[in-house]
This record gives sequence, C-alpha cells and structure tokens, in this order.
Amino acid sequence: MTSIARSALRAPRLSVAPSIAIARTRLSAVTSHLSGHPNRGFLRTMASLPKTMKGVWIEKTGGTEVLQYKEDIPVPEVKEGQVLVKNEFIGINYIDTYFRSGVYPLPHTPYILGREGAGTVAAVGANVPDDLKLGTRVAYAGQLAYAEYTPVDAKTTVVVPDSIDAKTAAAALLQALTAVTLIREAHPVQKGDWVLVTAAAGGVGLWLCQLLKAVGARTIAAASSAEKRELAKKNGAEVVVDYYEEDREKFTKEVIEITGGEGVAAVFDSVGKATFDSSLATVKRKGSMVSFGNASGPVTGFALGRLGAKNVKLLRPTLFNYAYTRDEFQQYAAEVWKFIEKDGLNVAIHDVYPLKDVVRATEDIESRKTTGKLLLKP
Repeated sequence: MTSIARSALRAPRLSVAPSIAIARTRLSAVTSHLSGHPNRGFLRTMASLPKTMKGVWIEKTGGTEVLQYKEDIPVPEVKEGQVLVKNEFIGINYIDTYFRSGVYPLPHTPYILGREGAGTVAAVGANVPDDLKLGTRVAYAGQLAYAEYTPVDAKTTVVVPDSIDAKTAAAALLQALTAVTLIREAHPVQKGDWVLVTAAAGGVGLWLCQLLKAVGARTIAAASSAEKRELAKKNGAEVVVDYYEEDREKFTKEVIEITGGEGVAAVFDSVGKATFDSSLATVKRKGSMVSFGNASGPVTGFALGRLGAKNVKLLRPTLFNYAYTRDEFQQYAAEVWKFIEKDGLNVAIHDVYPLKDVVRATEDIESRKTTGKLLLKP
C-alpha cells in the first residue's frame, strides 16, 4: 500500500477522534451541571401514573348538595415549579366550607376543594428544589386537595421526617402552621401572658392550647360543651370557660376576673360574629384582638373608633402572608415538626372518612360537634 493510501485511511480516524472527545467533554459538563439540579428543565413522572382519578369538585356554590364525587377526573399536569402529589390523606378545614358556600369566591368552576394533604411525589415539574424527588414523602398546603392527585407549588411543599407518618403530617400541617404563625407573628406571645382562645377544642384551637403552654403562656380556653372544655384542658389550657350564649356579659366578666381584672394580652378568635364583641371586651390595654376565622359568620359593621378605648390592635391575618416565601414556609414547618417530635405535642384526629363520604365529613365539621382534625382518605 502506498504512503498516500495509508494517509487516506488514517485521515478519517484522526478527524473523528477529536470530535468524539469534544462531544464527551460537553456531555460530561452537562451531566455534571444537571446532577446538582436534577429537576431543572425536565418533567419526571412515575411510570404508573394513571390518566384519570377520583376526586370531589363543585360546579357552583351552595350547601353540601353541590359536592360531587367523581371517578373520572383527568389527572392534573404539573407546571413549572410544581410537584404532583399522590395523596395518602387529605385534611379538611373550615375554610373549605367558605369556598363551597360562596363566602370566598371560587377561582373557577368546576373547582376541586381542599387546601392540604400528605403523600408521595408522583411527578416533578421543571425548576423544582432538589429535595422534592420522585417518591419523596411530603406534606403540602395549596389547593385542589380533595382528589387522588394534587398539583402543588414547590414553595408550599415540605418533606416529612421519617419519624412522622402521613396521617399525622396531613392532620398537622395547615392548622399547626396557622397556630405557630399566630403566636409568633400575629401577636408575639410572651411567657406569662394570659391568652384567650375561642373554639379551643377545634383543630387550630387544640394546637394553640398546646403551643401556648409550650411557650409558657397562660391559656383561657372557651368552648361550647363540657366535653370540649375538658379536651382543651387536657391539651394545655390552664382555665376553661363557657361562652354563656344567653349572657355574653357573663363570659366577658369571667375572663377578666380570671386575669385579675387586667384582661388578656391577646385573643385568638376563629368563631367570628358570635364571639367577636364579647371577646374584644376581654382584651387589656395595648393587647391584640386576632380574628382568624368565621365559623359563626363574618364580622361586619365594626367601628374602628372602638379600638381607641384601650389602644387595642385588631388583626385579620392569613397564614400565607406569614409563610409567603419557601424559606418562611420551610422555617415554620420545621418548627411544627420539632414541636411534634421533641415536645411531644398531640395531633388530635377526630375521624378519617373515605373520600366518597365527603358530604358526611363536611356536615360533621359544620356542626361544630367535632374535636380535632377531620381527614379524607382517597
């Protein structure tokens, strides 16, 4: 073979090798870059993800008759910054009834109710934090929870510690986060403060009783029955009182007497219209009236000038303006897990209902006869 022929045979080999080397180098760089950001730019889903799911939606507002249980709802697609959670347990909250009844406007119809749940990550959208991988156990606060699968923003999704089961996580997250932000931000509670909690045997109420005791406050728990008052006391309330619905002045007088005539540093009231005036009257000078719920109806027609009598601060806070960023949400969630793990706080669960029994569960929470958290199981 001539030297020219040998050169011709070698030429392709010499030109291809550098190209392969360059390609391998580039691929290695890309792989290395993505290994630190496994979810960047990709949609990842579990192979077993179905096309339809069971869920509960409403097409108009109204009573419990508008709740529709369906078995053929399309499984939602996740958007950038979201994960899809396969729900193991779903939390029921009173705010769900506000959307169903029309107290709060619906974003669209049909609309799947529900604000929280716990389960496993079944799909991951683009640009999701590295801790939210497929199969990760998580709890979340968001929307569209009354279903087998829920798309949730990553910023309101947290990893559940191994020491906490899914039922506890679903029962704790939203109400416990609400309670923690109330005592940390709505009114920063100090050791020794007298604090009045209405609906003290409800989901948030029981959390408040426990958290207030944990931080050294003195809690006066108001509830509508002897059974509920006993439950509040078992969960940390120092003193329990009746509402005296036929004589609200008696309620106010009793609370003020308990505090030695001074009044309470703060009221955390989730009942709303029925208890607002009598609770406000118990607040001491420079104290706080924190109204965070409307179980008996919204407070209307309030004259701001009334606050000047004792320079009382009036707040109507919402959780997601305290836990607005992912860092804030993670911070308060970590505090909730710590209270459960290290302080031994009790997560009271009233009952677990099959998802198809959503009407019964809703009627139970609206009756105000329940104690603790109500959960749905898909």
